[in-house]
Amino acid sequence: MSDLPRKAVTRTVKLAALPLGFAGRATWGLGKRIGGRSAEIVAGELQQRTAEQLFKVLGELKGGAMKFGQALSVFESALPEEVAGPYRAALTKLQDAAPPMPTRTVHAVLAERLGQEWRELFLEFEDKPSAAASIGQVHRAVWHDGREVAVKVQYPGAGEALLSDLAQLSRFARLLGPLIPGMDIKPLITEMRDRVSEELDYALEAAAQRKHAEEFADDPDVVVPAVVHQSEQVLVTEWMDGVPLAEVIADGTEEQRDRAGQLLARFLFSGPARTGLLHADPHPGNFRLLPGADEDEGPEGWRLGVLDFGTVDRLPGGLPETIGTCLRMTLEGEAETVYELLRAEGFVKESVALDPDAVLEYLVPIIEPAEAESFVFTRAWMRTQAARLADIRSPAHQLGKQLNLPPSYLLIHRVTLSTIGVLCQLNATVRLRAELEEWLPGFVAPPS
Repeated sequence: MSDLPRKAVTRTVKLAALPLGFAGRATWGLGKRIGGRSAEIVAGELQQRTAEQLFKVLGELKGGAMKFGQALSVFESALPEEVAGPYRAALTKLQDAAPPMPTRTVHAVLAERLGQEWRELFLEFEDKPSAAASIGQVHRAVWHDGREVAVKVQYPGAGEALLSDLAQLSRFARLLGPLIPGMDIKPLITEMRDRVSEELDYALEAAAQRKHAEEFADDPDVVVPAVVHQSEQVLVTEWMDGVPLAEVIADGTEEQRDRAGQLLARFLFSGPARTGLLHADPHPGNFRLLPGADEDEGPEGWRLGVLDFGTVDRLPGGLPETIGTCLRMTLEGEAETVYELLRAEGFVKESVALDPDAVLEYLVPIIEPAEAESFVFTRAWMRTQAARLADIRSPAHQLGKQLNLPPSYLLIHRVTLSTIGVLCQLNATVRLRAELEEWLPGFVAPPS
C-alpha cells in the first residue's frame, strides 16, 4: 500500500466501484441462479463478496470512507441474521485494521512535527503500527522517561481525504441505506463532515483526553490513558493493554460481556455528568476490558479502558435534563406531558400535529431497556426495533417520518444508538436503569 490516496479523482474512482460492484455481483448471481445453483447459496456468496469489497475499498481509502464503515459496523446487529453474518466480519475489521502507511512517511511526519532528532524522545519505537484508524495510525514506543506509550501519527492529507470521501459517500447514501434498516444514512455522513476540523485537531483531542484522564484518574471502573505529548499531527499517550472489545464480542465469556456492557453504559451516561464532554465515537475499537489487580475479585474488578477522544460533544451541564424527564414520563405513561416536552425541544415541529398517545406508543418499545431492573441486549431485539421503524406499512415508520431531530441532539442521538448497537453485539445483561438513576438529569423525579 502506498501513501494515503489524496487525489480526489483516485478516491472517487475507488468509491464509485462500490455501487458498480454491487450491481455487477447481482448480475453474476442471476447467472448462477440460471445455471441451477440454489437461491440461498448464491445469496450467501453474493453477500460475502460484497462484504469483502466493502472492507477492501473503505479500508484502503482510510479517511472518511473508513470512518463511515466504522460507524456502520456498530449497527450490524440491526441487520437480518442471514445478511448480518457475511457483513459482520468485514465491517468489524474496520474497527481496528487498515493497510498501514509506509514507514518512510511515518518517519517524515515525526521529523517534521517533533524535530529531526525525534528518535531521542524515545528509548524504543516500533515502526510496524499496532493499530490503524480513519485519520491516523498508532505505533507502540517507550518514551524517554521509560513509560510505554502509544504514538498516534496523522496521515498526510487526511483532512482533504475525509472531506472528499464524505462528499462522495453522501451521493451514494440512498444505495447504501439498505445496509441498516430504519436508519437515514445521509444525516450521519453530513454530521461526520461537519466535525472534520475538530477530529483533525490533535490539540482539541489532547485537551478532551486530559479532562477525562484527570476525572477518572482514581476511578475503580474506567481507565483513560494520560496524555504524554502533543503536537500537530502527532499525539503521544500512555500505552494501555487489555482485551479489545471486539475480542470480547467475538469470544468473551458471559461474565466479560456483561461487565463490559455495564461499564460501557456507565461511561456513556457518567462521562458528560463528570467532564461536560460526551465521548462520541463508541465503536468497539476504542474500548478495552482490563482485568482487575486482584484476581480473587472476579468480573466485578474488571475495568473499561477508553481510547480516542478525537470526537466529543461539549455538554457543560451534562446530558440535557429533557432527555431524562421524557424517559421518566414515557415510562409513567404521561403522553400529553411527553408530547409537550418534545414539541418544546423541537422534536415535533410547530407545523406538525401528532396524536400524543401514538407518540407514546412509538417510544415505549425503544426505551424498554430503561424500564426493567436489568435488560438483555440482543441482536434479535435490535432487529425487531429496526424492522418496526423501517417497515413503510407500520404506524411507527409513518410517525417517525414526522418527527424532527434538533441539531443539538444529533450527536447525542447517534452516540446513544451506537452504544446500544455495541451492547447488542455483546449480548450483555445490563442494569441500565441504575445508571440512568445515577447519572441522567431528570430521570429521577424531583422531591415533591
